[in-house]
Amino acid sequence: MKRFKKFYIEITSICNLACHFCPPTERAKQFISIDDFTKRLDQIKPYTDFIYLHVKGEPLLHPKIDQLLDIAHERGFKVNITTNGTLIKKNWDKLINKPALRQMNFSLHSFDGHVGQSMTDKEEYVRTILSFVQEATRESSLFVSLRLWNLTQDNATNLEKQRNRQLLEIIENEFNLGFKIEEKLTPGKGIKLADQIFINQDYEFKWPALHEEEDDGKGFCYGLRNQAGILANGTVIPCCLDGEGVINLGNINETDFSTIIEGDRANNLVDGFSRREAVEELCRKCGYRKRFGK
Repeated sequence: MKRFKKFYIEITSICNLACHFCPPTERAKQFISIDDFTKRLDQIKPYTDFIYLHVKGEPLLHPKIDQLLDIAHERGFKVNITTNGTLIKKNWDKLINKPALRQMNFSLHSFDGHVGQSMTDKEEYVRTILSFVQEATRESSLFVSLRLWNLTQDNATNLEKQRNRQLLEIIENEFNLGFKIEEKLTPGKGIKLADQIFINQDYEFKWPALHEEEDDGKGFCYGLRNQAGILANGTVIPCCLDGEGVINLGNINETDFSTIIEGDRANNLVDGFSRREAVEELCRKCGYRKRFGK
């Protein structure tokens, strides 16, 4: 039986921001029901112990996020949440001391997709997240990653670099760091700020889409090897970057996951990458795939 290190369960297709790096979904807006979430967990339990509550959408928009976490804990799952952090104050009590939570990732670069973009807004946004992080990690095993894009690239504007420096200065002061964060950060790696709290930086990537330019199709990917996912509408996908369900392996509302994952399309994708060949059109238009080399 296949086992996945990561399994993405999208609990909503809706987001409260409009960030330039994350194209809005063309799918119907919806929230997963408690019943559907429970059924999906029961179906994937033999395949993984780790679930990630996102593909597209902002997971903290889900009005029953606390109940979803409790259900995940009851079924023995460890949960990762990636959030833009703008709703952390509203969900504070729903997230504190939840035993299912293994890790929370805060995409701090999402701030620039927020309506309010003044420095005052930015400072309040960051300080609220940091206050939550300090409390949430104080008496739990929760890990936290504060995430930023790498802005040393040539295409980063001076304004972007300035705003990034202001944000980093807030974090440096909060943790009493004796160095500038960007002097120690390496894309793809992180540095420790405190026990269980890290800051990570990476290069901005482009979501794959059918309208993008196609490459030669050579290369490798971990889709359906160490990860899979289910969109809010039940569509099973091979990886977290298929945000529109282009590679539709089947719908879990209609077919058991065990049958879907052994279907022809799923097997062809895996076999293709075993030959270092992308058999799906979307995969041939995925720049992220190139990170794994040929």
